[in-house]
Order: sequence, then structure tokens, then C-alpha cells
Amino acid sequence: MKMQWILISALVFALITAVFAVINVEPVQVNFMFAQTSTPLILVILTSTLLGGLIVGLFGIVRQYKLQRKVRQLEKQLQDALFPPAPPQPANDKDQTEPSGSTIH
Repeated sequence: MKMQWILISALVFALITAVFAVINVEPVQVNFMFAQTSTPLILVILTSTLLGGLIVGLFGIVRQYKLQRKVRQLEKQLQDALFPPAPPQPANDKDQTEPSGSTIH
């Protein structure tokens, strides 16, 4: 249900942004510190909205990746706590040595 509200909110925001952009079509002066250009305001609004959405999306992806790594780490800790690894068995000298003193009859 939460995801549906997020989707509806995003669509409403996109609709409001599109209407706002279409209303503002006159050219404006944009200063990029190193250059100036005259661009229709609709392009400035839509480009800013798109870049903002991409930045928020990237932060969300990074956050999701970190949370998945944390979940895997905690699952491994839980697995080790519930089923600890078996301690190493001491080496038995009889099993590792070859029988000596073989005689030829």
C-alpha cells in the first residue's frame, strides 16, 4: 500500500511540474559561471527536475546497496551464532604414518 501512495505522489508531482513547465515557455538568461545562454524556461524546469530525480534515485540505490550488505553480514553472524563451526579435530598420529617394518618373507 505504501508503494502505491509513493507512485501516486510521484505522478501528481510530475503532472504539476509538467503543467508549470508548459506555462513558462519564455526564454531566460542562464548563467553557468563560465558561460551564459538564453534558454526557454520550460527546458530549465524540466532539466532541473530530471537531474534532481536522478540524484535522489542514486542516493536511494546506494542506500539500498548498503542495507543489503548489512543484512547479509547480520545473517552470516546469526548463522555462525546458531550453528558454530566445528572445532578442528586433532591429528591422529596412527592414521597419518605409514606402517613401518614391512618385512619380506
